[in-house]
Order: sequence, then C-alpha cells, then structure tokens
Amino acid sequence: MDVKEALYMNRGEGESSYAKNSKFTQKVASITKPIIENSVHSLFSKKFHPSKPLNVADLGCSAGPNTFSVMKTVKETVEKECKELNCQTPELLFYLNDLPGNDFNSLFKGLSIFCDQTQGASFYAVGVPGSFHGRLFPRNTLHFAHSSYSAHWLSQVPKGLTSNEGLPLNKGKMYISTTSPPVVREAYLTQFQEDFTMFLKSRSEEMVPDGCMVLILHGRQSADPLDKESCWQWELLAEAIADMVSQGLVDGEKLDSFNVPYYTPSVEEVQDIVEKEGSFAIECLEMFALEFVDKEEKDAWTKGEKLAKNIRSFTESLFSYHFGEEILEKLFQKFTHIVVEDLAKESMNTTSIIVVLSRILG
Repeated sequence: MDVKEALYMNRGEGESSYAKNSKFTQKVASITKPIIENSVHSLFSKKFHPSKPLNVADLGCSAGPNTFSVMKTVKETVEKECKELNCQTPELLFYLNDLPGNDFNSLFKGLSIFCDQTQGASFYAVGVPGSFHGRLFPRNTLHFAHSSYSAHWLSQVPKGLTSNEGLPLNKGKMYISTTSPPVVREAYLTQFQEDFTMFLKSRSEEMVPDGCMVLILHGRQSADPLDKESCWQWELLAEAIADMVSQGLVDGEKLDSFNVPYYTPSVEEVQDIVEKEGSFAIECLEMFALEFVDKEEKDAWTKGEKLAKNIRSFTESLFSYHFGEEILEKLFQKFTHIVVEDLAKESMNTTSIIVVLSRILG
C-alpha cells in the first residue's frame, strides 16, 4: 500500500464525509484547547520577539471545523499575550499540512470564510501537501506546531508481516489481534518507533530553539497492545470483511494481505521515543479517556450508526484503495450492524495522549 496515495479523510460535505462526522475529534479539540493556549503563552515567556512573524504548523490538518478552531485559538491567544505585554501583535503564518489526497479544495473554501469572519491580527495561510514523516519546512522557521489525531498513522504498512515464503502472517486480521503471532506486534511497534523518531527529527530541524509542539494521539492506557480499546475498530472491521469473504464477495487473500498503517501507542512508548531521539524536552505528558459514542443519543441504532460513520470517514480511503469501491456500501452496512450489536454489550472509551514538547537549545 502506498500510504501517501491511499490515506485521506473522506472528502466533501456528504453524509460519509469527515467534515460531517468529526464530532469526536471536535470534543478532543475542546478538551485540549487550554493546553494549546498555555503552550502559545510559553512562547512569549521565552525569547520569541513579537515583532517577527510567528510561524505555526498544523500537521495532518485535514479539512473541517477542527482546522479552524486551532487557528482561532492560536490567533486569539497571541492577541491576548500582546495586549498584556503592551506590544505590537506579530503577523501570523499558518502552514496547513496533510497528505496530497487531503481535501484541500474544501479546506481553502473554509479558509476563505474563516478569513472573512475573523478580525484582529494579520494572518496568512498556505497549504503544504506532503508527509510529516520527513522534512516539510525550512530550518529554524517554526515557532509552534500542532497535530491532532494524526501522528499515530504510520508512513507505511509495517515491514515483516509476511513469511520468508511470502505468506501473510496476520491472516484474517488487519491490525494486532489475539490471533496475531508476536512478530506482528513487534513489527507494528518497530514501525511506529521508526516513524515517530523521524517525525521528531524532522520537526527538530524545522523549529526554532525553544519552539513548542503540541501532539494529540490516539493511544492506549494498557501496556498490552492487545487491549481491546486499541484494537476495537479494526477487529470489527475485520469481522465485517470476513463476513463478505464467507459470502464470496471478497477474496480471502485480499483480507489476509491487508494491514492498516496505524499504531495505538502507550504513554510509555511515546515517552521512550521522545527521550531517545533527544531533540525535545517533555513539558507535559498525560492522557484522558472519552466515550467514543454520543452519550446524549439514546437510540441504540442511531448511536451505533453515528459511530460507524465516524470510523468510515477516516478508514474508507484505505478500503477503497485495497478492496475497490464496489464493496464499500455493503461493507459499512455490515460494519454498522456489528457496531450496534457490540455497543449493546458494553460501551467503548477511546484514550487520547497529549504530549507538549519544547525544542531543546543547540
């Protein structure tokens, strides 16, 4: 799988679009807003000179309300800081980054509306297509970087998921599972370690000394990568595909050869990688859990359907790329039924990891 080509959130404004089904990540953005405010505040207590442009990167920005909420938070916090310091508000330059398949058209349309509705400090925005697993910006230019629910995506499907004879080692599954041999777990962790290290190394070259970065990742509370919380959505999607295999609608080899470029790390794994890479000091590292479903929704079917749409909005491109568009409707119809049945047994929480990093001098 070519992840740069295959991975993107569902485009447009339709019923299955990410823009219409990103309520969960909007909740995450609301919870983490004070951390972003505090991090921007910290810039003004260091050596940042307010007369210079302040360069901000949103890595894995997608398109939709979350993108503009981050921009609004940064802008308002900068204005507040400058008012308290009685100094001129700097111009702001926002770099909006995502993979080339991202819906940049919708992003720019929304940006135009955001600009018309926003007053105060002068700001500019540019789209930056490309993978954040490598360099994206000139050296020593970024003051602040943000990434929400993006850095757990891998640059590629982990290496080592086939035998020496070329046979799939993760048969019938698409992520780490109780039926996966230990080598699958090891391959996923190794790939995440390599990718997150490269992510940090690339940002360390791009950020100014004392620059700040706020990352929010889908994580897990347990040290065990087999914990249901981190595997849940992929287990149910594999079940839905397996049902289609049993009906002769999908070739079983297609399922056996499909593994998602995604890893749900623990806090300890994130901390270990940051410390070993060595370019950033950890200012804050914590996690919080949110119920994945809409608690206000009482109808069981509607609740499950909304959750299934949310998951479809960020996974559909991968299934379309590997299995073909023709299976999508039947796949997600089956997936919705499975989700509703599973939620009837127990609710499902999702853990988010927040890490605030400061670029070490030198």
